[in-house]
Amino acid sequence: MSAEPVSTFSIDVDTAAYSNVRRFLSDGVRPPKDAVRVEELVNYFDYGYALPTRADEPFRAFTAVVPSPWAPGKQIVHIGLQGYDIPRDQAPPLNLVFLIDTSGSMSSDDKLPLARKALNVLIDQLRPGDSVAMVAYAGSAGEILGPTPGTDKLRMRCALTALEAGGSTAGGQGLALAYSLAQRNFRKDSVNRVILLTDGDFNVGVADPSKLKDFVADKRKTGIYLSVYGFGRGNYNDTMMQTLAQNGNGTAAYLDSFAEAKKVFQDDFSGNTFPIADDVKIQVEFNPARVSEYRLIGYETRMLAREDFNNDQVDAGEVGSGVSVTALYEITPVGGPASVDPLRYKPASTRPAPTGELAYLKVRYKLPGGTTSKLMQQPIKAGHASLDTAPESTRWAVSVAGFGQTLRGDPWLAPEFGYDRIAALAEGAKGRDESGQRAEFIRLVQSAKDGRRVNE
Repeated sequence: MSAEPVSTFSIDVDTAAYSNVRRFLSDGVRPPKDAVRVEELVNYFDYGYALPTRADEPFRAFTAVVPSPWAPGKQIVHIGLQGYDIPRDQAPPLNLVFLIDTSGSMSSDDKLPLARKALNVLIDQLRPGDSVAMVAYAGSAGEILGPTPGTDKLRMRCALTALEAGGSTAGGQGLALAYSLAQRNFRKDSVNRVILLTDGDFNVGVADPSKLKDFVADKRKTGIYLSVYGFGRGNYNDTMMQTLAQNGNGTAAYLDSFAEAKKVFQDDFSGNTFPIADDVKIQVEFNPARVSEYRLIGYETRMLAREDFNNDQVDAGEVGSGVSVTALYEITPVGGPASVDPLRYKPASTRPAPTGELAYLKVRYKLPGGTTSKLMQQPIKAGHASLDTAPESTRWAVSVAGFGQTLRGDPWLAPEFGYDRIAALAEGAKGRDESGQRAEFIRLVQSAKDGRRVNE
């Protein structure tokens, strides 16, 4: 819990943790705490927020405040940020380089064979003005397909079919070659991106995470971004995947099935590919007359200093077309059950806070290719007296956040809050669920409770 009035963080729309947690539970194993990044579980789902109507004002904010189901006397502030959905015929051309790990560790069916199927789904989405090149790496890296127009899908599929797994993993060398190919075909009016598919087991050449992080962060400045898609069990390096994606200004996802591959490269293709805003930061200022302390749920690796919010030199997250971002705060109203002792010496206030406001939301972002940020802002007002009367999106987000915190064993949850309460919340907020993703989540909750495999 923090008693400081201002919270600042960089947006994160990665979803890798959700499918990775699902994989653990499907295997009948409780996921490690570090693998459960709560914000990635929450952001896996679509919340149906209202869409903005203009590309030059690419976000619309949604807010709600409800009683906390896991901490009596506290409240949850739900912030949703919906991105502009670029019409596909107006989306810029793609300059993609597929960087494919073909090392020996990628030989199992859930790795290289699944990666091939996933890329074929992506190839289906290509247009005539798009371009794709491919690099494969094992003991050394090599170009297996030069820049090829989106009309030549057969040539791309043949290159994928020829890939075989074997050897050690020269990931650093592969990254360098992929960026070189992307630079060779660089187009200012295009989306220039490296698509990395790997289990993250870099064991030859430059394998130090800090050096790889610096490398992709430096390449980000050239306008070439990196998206990372992880595969497999056992030696899957989740930390490496998250580090590379965050510093490469791209998304990170974990593909545990062909169904997930279709979700990522078909259903979510625009959101994972076409950016609408760069360096997106959120800052929330809480009204000290109403809120004594707060806790941002998740986003531990995305925290920023207060002064970073207005500094356009500080990197933050990228948001893609049609993507929504959800964040939840747990707050303690003034007079509620505080987690810390009150300050003896309270800071002097230069102006009274508006009494009707619980908090004030600011979002700062750059349009793609821009260097100067824009600002949107709005107050957050008091909310619903009961969680049961809250919008479906809020009830669903709260149930997912409760699940993630329970899996982690977080200390802020009351002992009586558990999987039964989470399942009841989720059932009540399931909605139409045409994709079946919410029903699957409810099965995950039951699986975690019973300690059994999801499909048993």
